[in-house]
Amino acid sequence: MNKKEIIQALKTNHHNFFIMIGKFSEEDFRKHIEDKWSPQQNLVHIVRSIQPLAYAYNLPKWLIKLIAGRSNRPSKSYEELVAKYKNKLSSGYKAMGRFIPPKKLDTSRKKLIKGCKKHLASINNAVENKWSEEQLDTYIFPHPLLGKITAREMLYFTAYHAQHHQEIVEKYYLRN
Repeated sequence: MNKKEIIQALKTNHHNFFIMIGKFSEEDFRKHIEDKWSPQQNLVHIVRSIQPLAYAYNLPKWLIKLIAGRSNRPSKSYEELVAKYKNKLSSGYKAMGRFIPPKKLDTSRKKLIKGCKKHLASINNAVENKWSEEQLDTYIFPHPLLGKITAREMLYFTAYHAQHHQEIVEKYYLRN
């Protein structure tokens, strides 16, 4: 995918996630089933995952290189990155640290979605205006599960991540 396609995938996948999250009553939005995160917790997790990226994609490239380095391989395709992520998840990986949402939250759905959209817009603006196609394949970012991945691969992950959590919420909370 090129930059334009990645930005569109980020917008589309997150928009679809927000639409699905909007289908819940306030009670169901906060309700837990079994040991699964509530729809609200899934949304908080997405916000917490995107927030540091809004900052990272706006850093000077020299600082990104200093912090994480440069890639020594070509970027994987979207499909390859998603397959790698699914493979890691199948080995039992769970979110850790700051990416785990608290069980009780006072933040409204509207405020969470607004924050997520703000971070997403920052990422998209940075990618469109500050990153070349070559730079997306040159610089790397650390990912807690996937290790060091290229800036392009992080965007692929971020686009897929919203879809992944939408599928989880639909599976456990929108059953017929």
